[in-house]
Amino acid sequence: MEYKIIYLSKGEWKGTALPIGYTTDKYYDVKINKTNNGFVIGIVKKDFPEPVTHTPEEYDFPDRLYEDYRENACARGILIDGVLIAAVETEPETWSNRLRITELWVTESHQRRGIGHALIETVKAQAVRERRRAVILETQSCNVNAVDFYLHEGFNLIGMDSCCYNNGDLSRKEVRLEFGWFPDNESYQK
Repeated sequence: MEYKIIYLSKGEWKGTALPIGYTTDKYYDVKINKTNNGFVIGIVKKDFPEPVTHTPEEYDFPDRLYEDYRENACARGILIDGVLIAAVETEPETWSNRLRITELWVTESHQRRGIGHALIETVKAQAVRERRRAVILETQSCNVNAVDFYLHEGFNLIGMDSCCYNNGDLSRKEVRLEFGWFPDNESYQK
């Protein structure tokens, strides 16, 4: 089946909840050790003793399109029979000339069909068209499917925050990982 990615207008789609959730039996274990000469950071994929599930209901604020604090957001998505089955939202960071993916969601029944890849390609094309120096995004160290997907799509680990979601992120195995994709010099020069 061929999918058409369309612009999701702010007037129509503002506040639309994206039911982002996942179950995983693995995580990327983040270890930070201070040494006499600095720090040693290790990130290794490990197995959870039992699968862990994260659902939209566990958060005080579910992911939504066009949040008020995202003044310059732009969303695109795929509809089937008028129902949203996938969406990506971006927002430019003008001070750093980067494009941030603020939301990326594909309903579970439509995953592993190339839709996520198509949405990422749309964002990469936007970044090149706007002459952005990078596309950046964040996910959690326990969202192994997302991490592996972004790596497959050409993103690189560019940073982390060990107390973003909770002061116990390291022990909970839910560390914010930042990823970036950088247009090649040829594309960027166009």
